[in-house]
Amino acid sequence: MAIARLTGGPLDGQVIPLENDSDDTLILPYSEGQLVYRRQGEPTHTGDSDGPTQAVFAFDEETEDINPDADGRDD
Repeated sequence: MAIARLTGGPLDGQVIPLENDSDDTLILPYSEGQLVYRRQGEPTHTGDSDGPTQAVFAFDEETEDINPDADGRDD
């Protein structure tokens, strides 16, 4: 099993399981849209006895505004 460490964006600091540790892009549902995270660097902890393989994914973009009406007004 492998895990993804997310950096940046609204999911900064989250750790999620990776179903396929060869993926270079994660597209995750969030609010009304999706968040896109891209792999940064090479996986670590790839040995048999050093824990689960880890890959860092950095925030790249969102498909919809995360908070389109931040102040609650409808201008």
